[in-house]
Amino acid sequence: MKLECQNDLIEYNGTVYPCTVSLAMDLVGGKWKAVILYHLKDSKKRYSELRKEMPAVTERTLSLQLKQLEKDGLVARKVYGKKPPIRVEYSLTDFGKSFIAVLESITAWGNQIVLKKAEI
Repeated sequence: MKLECQNDLIEYNGTVYPCTVSLAMDLVGGKWKAVILYHLKDSKKRYSELRKEMPAVTERTLSLQLKQLEKDGLVARKVYGKKPPIRVEYSLTDFGKSFIAVLESITAWGNQIVLKKAEI
């Protein structure tokens, strides 16, 4: 059976998708998910570090996207300490690390666009 976009439905984590592309885009699609994963690909980061590296994202959006990435198993959240101020770090899970090759391809493609067409 070919898993790519066909007529067969695919169920993953209780959600039914029409194809594997739809499933993948649900996990990493949108304006900020891939950007968050990009910033976590080399090292774990605290929320405040991610905010500094992504100044255009709102706090609410970053928080919601991190929660969704954690729910989908791409990002791990580790809490240090029991009383405030607690320290929270985010990192890629093994599943999240499996997306690094795609991130690198997206980055290379974006770099090509900038070199050929964009104004810097």
